[in-house]
Amino acid sequence: MDLQQKIRTIPTSPGVYLYKNAEGEVIYVGKAKSLRHRVSSYFHEGRVADAKTGTLVREAVDVDYIVVANNKEALALENHLIKQKKPRFNILLRDDKTYPYVKLTLGERYPRVYVTRRLKKDGSVYYGPYFPANLAYRIVDLIHRSFLVPSCNVDLSRAHPRPCLQFYIGRCLGPCVAGLTTPEIYQEAVRDVKLFLDGKQGELARSLRDRMAKAAEAQEFERAAKYRDLISTVEQLQEKQRIAAAEGDDADVFGYHYENGMLAVNLFHMRGGRVLDRREFFWEDLPEFESSDAHVGAGALTRPVEQASTDFDPPQFFSQFLSQLYLGQPYVPRNIYVPVEFEDREMLEEVLSDQLSDKNVRATRVHILVPQRGDKRSLIDLASNNAKQLYDQRFRVMKPNAKAIQEALQDALALPEPPKRIECFDISHIQGAETVASMVVWEDGKMKKSDYRKFIIRTVEGVDDFASMREVVTRRYKRIQDEKKEMPSLILIDGGLGQLHAAAEALGLLQIINQPLASIAKREEIIYVCGQEDDPIALDHHNPVLHLVQLIRDEAHRFAVTFHRKRRQIRDRATELREIPGVGERTTRRLLEHFGSLQAVKQADVAALSAVVTKNQAEAILQHFQK
Repeated sequence: MDLQQKIRTIPTSPGVYLYKNAEGEVIYVGKAKSLRHRVSSYFHEGRVADAKTGTLVREAVDVDYIVVANNKEALALENHLIKQKKPRFNILLRDDKTYPYVKLTLGERYPRVYVTRRLKKDGSVYYGPYFPANLAYRIVDLIHRSFLVPSCNVDLSRAHPRPCLQFYIGRCLGPCVAGLTTPEIYQEAVRDVKLFLDGKQGELARSLRDRMAKAAEAQEFERAAKYRDLISTVEQLQEKQRIAAAEGDDADVFGYHYENGMLAVNLFHMRGGRVLDRREFFWEDLPEFESSDAHVGAGALTRPVEQASTDFDPPQFFSQFLSQLYLGQPYVPRNIYVPVEFEDREMLEEVLSDQLSDKNVRATRVHILVPQRGDKRSLIDLASNNAKQLYDQRFRVMKPNAKAIQEALQDALALPEPPKRIECFDISHIQGAETVASMVVWEDGKMKKSDYRKFIIRTVEGVDDFASMREVVTRRYKRIQDEKKEMPSLILIDGGLGQLHAAAEALGLLQIINQPLASIAKREEIIYVCGQEDDPIALDHHNPVLHLVQLIRDEAHRFAVTFHRKRRQIRDRATELREIPGVGERTTRRLLEHFGSLQAVKQADVAALSAVVTKNQAEAILQHFQK
């Protein structure tokens, strides 16, 4: 059965259709109220003449379809299939920035809290996303200080001989050591953390007051004071939330700029009536097929004149883009402002509202709005202007400033603060010979050569990069501890998971915890963050964050190779000198230090050589090189 015959057998029910090419790959996924009418419309004379639609029709040799009960199910299924199949004629969501969540690991015997950017079905409870990103870190820090529930990577399934530093500075209950806490006390702290993260501050405050009263009655005044301080912290947070709620609703505002086949989209996150953060999206290879399935007149009214193009259809783009961005997410703002009208806007509103109801979120309804005038339209214009600036910075290769790079690096690697100092390590050797290591430093936007360090590997024999990395990291940060200096904002390792884990093991033995640590693998240019190895970061090759990490990594590699080459040359020179009878290792070193090179030793006469060695040794050296 050819394609045209198959189309005539397609039902008129709502559903999703999938175009396939000759290799059986899905090249386009679409939804329709009537599958037969929509699929057959691609072959009407007017649409086939269109270059974009014609490309799809010429490449498609088969069509599959899935019938669903209603249009809402079709919308959800289309979004799922686009994310799963990644068809090249569909808009695919690409994002260099994700926002953090707070993860409470309720599946563990002693639950802990972490900041994470990946949601998994692992029995944990996730809260967020948080805007701006550092808010998640501030919340986790507050949990450490107030509730003493840690974020460490210590194995809590067994007892340890002594606790880490976090216990001694009063930021952990110490579940890792028997006798420091009890399961009952720890679970009480976890219940408080859950109430705090659930936003049930009133219930938490009442529970804390009851416990404070009981502790005071039992004359446990130190414990009662702890509950009193917690109540004060919780009430202050309650007041801040009330102020934010009075200032305005949550909203996401979109703007875009399209030019020369490339697209930049800017998203403002407004929370409590204020812009807290923004998110950027880029496409430099938009699919050839971008035609709307139905003409929407309002889109022409709201499309900026300078962006009008036969290559790009904003209504179709925002229809797919918003579906991929919000469907299945744990949080959706009450208001979403977009610059163009699109066909299934009202249906997407209903689906997102139902999604929030299913998750027991108290938002009444999600509104996707297309403002035409007033303050809301001004917000969209502002977002579009920012999208134009982003387009210039991204595609016209404008160099971002140091602060922007630091903030972008913080977001990309989920760091607790913008990095001020990065120390990067690399190992260099040839088949295990003359193994050395380098450490280079990036500080406040530039390389700081005065802080570079060289290391000769002493304890490792043969080829063992992991053991060499373990040695050099141990030596470096043991000295930092002894000298009571500050740790860097980020430790960067040149290598893959093996080198990363070796460095993490070295830090663990020094009891240095919660230290940001990452590695960048060669060739793939994938960044692994310690603690999130299952979710490596693959940044776009245009991303300035990747350029910075590569710059630091390449400098560490250059410095290590230069040092290794120098060591090898000294070794080679020393080998030739030690072949001379009566010239040992110490004499060789004195000669090379005095003359600077083997060539200078060869050219020296007996008088010059006698200034460093004995007359007999000088004559032996001269005789050796004359031969």
